[in-house]
Amino acid sequence: MSRVGKAPVAIPQGVDVQIKDDQISVKGTGGALTLAQNALVKVTIEDGKLTFAPTNDSREANAMYGTFRQLVNNMVVGVSKGFEKKLTLVGVGYKAAAQGTKLNLAVGYSHPVNIEMPQGITVATPTATEILIKGADRQRVGQVAAEIRAVRPPEPYKGKGIRYSDEKITIKETKKK
Repeated sequence: MSRVGKAPVAIPQGVDVQIKDDQISVKGTGGALTLAQNALVKVTIEDGKLTFAPTNDSREANAMYGTFRQLVNNMVVGVSKGFEKKLTLVGVGYKAAAQGTKLNLAVGYSHPVNIEMPQGITVATPTATEILIKGADRQRVGQVAAEIRAVRPPEPYKGKGIRYSDEKITIKETKKK
């Protein structure tokens, strides 16, 4: 039995949740998100809380209702507070600049790298070596951060590259003669 699925999701002030036959939609100050309804999970609203239950005793329904509860919880948190990822550029001459919905990176290539941000995701560069990605959809924020990191992942000998701010890079020792 899922322990995650048993916990109800509290609906904060200013967040509107609509349950339809085919989808769940959540609206708040951070935006609006929708999720396709799963046939294995029954969702109900009681006293300002969302409760989840499997529709049958199958293994798939039991696994899915914990997953579905967490996806809906991420939507509620996303439209009320939002999610953010912070990236750091390490290397001589490495810098980033946000221009509207584009991110311009100078990370050691012979050309600048331009990345277009998807709708609902904002990017800011508080300093030239930091990138801050914000949005309501947790999956999209993480995906955009992973795509930016993939432009120049940190290398293991000097640690140069784009890394998450909380990421620890193990530096390898160079080959000895």
